[in-house]
Amino acid sequence: MAKVCVCLADGFEEVEGLTVVDILRRADQDVCMASVHGRLSVEGAHGIKVEADCTIESVDFSQMDMLVLPGGMPGTKNLGACSLLTGQLRNFYKEGKKIGAICAAPSILGDLRLLEGKKAACYPGFENRLRGASITSERVAVDGNIITSRGVGTAIPFALALAGILAGEEKAQEIKESIIYGHVKE
Repeated sequence: MAKVCVCLADGFEEVEGLTVVDILRRADQDVCMASVHGRLSVEGAHGIKVEADCTIESVDFSQMDMLVLPGGMPGTKNLGACSLLTGQLRNFYKEGKKIGAICAAPSILGDLRLLEGKKAACYPGFENRLRGASITSERVAVDGNIITSRGVGTAIPFALALAGILAGEEKAQEIKESIIYGHVKE
């Protein structure tokens, strides 16, 4: 079982953050929602209040296998302004630990120069912030230890990709079938 820290900031995109938490918990991963604000209550971009499990200051990052950043505005700006988080993102990158980011949040990785030479996806309009990346319009881009995705509409494929990486493709497929993803006729 991997330990995953999903970082939440006021203004985060609720679907992107909570879909990852839900799918990874279905995959039997140990997921911690960490607030970057020194308080447990975090308000999403659409006014949905979420109670985080802990504050980022109390996270033992040496025990974490993956960091995940949901997008949304101003959530992405708030995550990027957290020096503890940006320092840990640099450490995770150097150590080859996994980092996931969706929507506008890959721009944080670009600003930190963690995407140079990597394939990456993001919300349209943020491509110029993915410094040095090979930008793709794929729903999910996996390049080494970096996993990126485009937005709310790609939250389930992103979360399933993370589940596949951490729990194996068989488990991810099992979850995909159990949530009836991709089986509904339009």
